[in-house]
Amino acid sequence: MPRTMWKGAISFGLVSIPVGLYPATEEKTLRFNQLHDEDHGRIKYQRYCSKCGEEVPFEHIVKGYEYEKEKYVILEDEDFDAVPVESGRAIDIVQFVELDDIDPIYFQKSYYLVPEETGVKAYTLLREAMAEDGRVAIAKIALRDKEHLCALRFKDNVFVLETMFWPDEIREAEFAELEKPPKIRPQEVQMAKSLIENLTEEFKPQEFKDEYREALLGIVEKKVAGEEIEVVKEPEATKVVDLMEALKASVEATKTKAASSKKSSARTKKAATG
Repeated sequence: MPRTMWKGAISFGLVSIPVGLYPATEEKTLRFNQLHDEDHGRIKYQRYCSKCGEEVPFEHIVKGYEYEKEKYVILEDEDFDAVPVESGRAIDIVQFVELDDIDPIYFQKSYYLVPEETGVKAYTLLREAMAEDGRVAIAKIALRDKEHLCALRFKDNVFVLETMFWPDEIREAEFAELEKPPKIRPQEVQMAKSLIENLTEEFKPQEFKDEYREALLGIVEKKVAGEEIEVVKEPEATKVVDLMEALKASVEATKTKAASSKKSSARTKKAATG
């Protein structure tokens, strides 16, 4: 388990539940270093002052807010500590909502909220009360010099805190291409619904994997072993001439796939019970 990155308390009315915050996700990706193509030396970046041209060590770098062109006010650590917000060490629940009331575009990053020993009972009580009513808590938390709106829900028996964007951080969805919607025939809608129905099934995240990362890792391993890499040409994209014909073809293809999937599922269940 990773180390706690924040300690504080969930504030629920007059109830305070001491908790620790842990990252709930980790990005799996291949990391590459930038190298000089001639001798494969690592490329390093140094911090230089734009005025004097000298390299600046990290301990001499301060934070400045540009209030006018090239005019800055400097903020020290104590200035950030002096910000009068209660969310610095408390997750203050301000309301409860239905999860469906929150547009997923607001969600930013997930964290686990784990209670300290003295807060386990209150933590469990709040979780069970929310579970019975199907509620999500809306609160505020300060992380990394920024206050976040956040949602508290639960996964199995642990609270998950989702940091959220503020409303003014969500860009307006204004695109010229969508200002004049085309005419859609009822037959096209029905065919699209049939396609959606054929592709609808229970979401099982364990069935998905990052095929690009696995293929890229395979290429890396081959190059380490000195094997030749074969470049596979991408198939040319199929041009959609008639939307209705494309929908019909897709529906037929997914019918076959759905029937095959059901047979496979039935065989698996029979083998498990028999």
